[in-house]
Amino acid sequence: MGVGITALAVGSGVPVVLVDVDPAKLATARERVRTELRLAHMMGALPRNGPVGELVTTGSVADAASATAVIEAITESAELKIKLQNEIAGIVAAGTVRISNTSSIPIGEIAAQVTRPEHLAGIHFMNPPYLIKTVEVIRGPNTGEQAMAAVAELLAGLNRRPIVVGDGPGFVTSRVLHRMINEAARVVEEGRASAEDVDALMEGCLGHPTGPLKTADLIGIDNLVDSLRVLHERTGDEASRPCDLLLRLVDAGDLGRKSGRGFYEYAGA
Repeated sequence: MGVGITALAVGSGVPVVLVDVDPAKLATARERVRTELRLAHMMGALPRNGPVGELVTTGSVADAASATAVIEAITESAELKIKLQNEIAGIVAAGTVRISNTSSIPIGEIAAQVTRPEHLAGIHFMNPPYLIKTVEVIRGPNTGEQAMAAVAELLAGLNRRPIVVGDGPGFVTSRVLHRMINEAARVVEEGRASAEDVDALMEGCLGHPTGPLKTADLIGIDNLVDSLRVLHERTGDEASRPCDLLLRLVDAGDLGRKSGRGFYEYAGA
């Protein structure tokens, strides 16, 4: 998601400092951003001849000290997000909006353990961020008007349409979608239909644009499982407990598009 959000930003003329503590990922980040930009241009999602923001890649959060907005897009772990958000709060100027890109973890849960919680908000970018123009914006219980105004300004500059929702596990999109994907995977696990047939029915009968299991492969099945665990732990909803098929796919390293195999196989991944 960090690469996709970066591609959206630089392709919209916004300069970005991209931080990753994994040297291997950092080494390939610039090329991955270029690839995403090419796809965005080919699909008409970003202007081919528009301004391109400067991209700086670094392994140090300190290099983002002068940022006017910081988007954290790490894995769905409240503990890691809290740690990083506190690190960010310690280096940026007072009043800088800090954003957690999360699909499930309540913003209030993070804000309760970070400094200056009034400057923390949530944005749930969909994948790929440059293609899907609507974003879910989460206002936590401590999020102030200044932070919300900064989020609105940022998204306007990225030509995204924000829809502000209240806080809570999974917010709106993940609360509905991830539970549906889990049920779709259970149907396959029970042998009642293939992944292809489940998706064909959801697309043809119910108008789902890609089908839930193709969507799972796009999200990343490991990310989906993490999100479902958050939902299950925070709500007690047994339907949100990751089904065994999803867990087996993760254990096998079949994570979807990014690994080349999930519910479907992908060439050249």
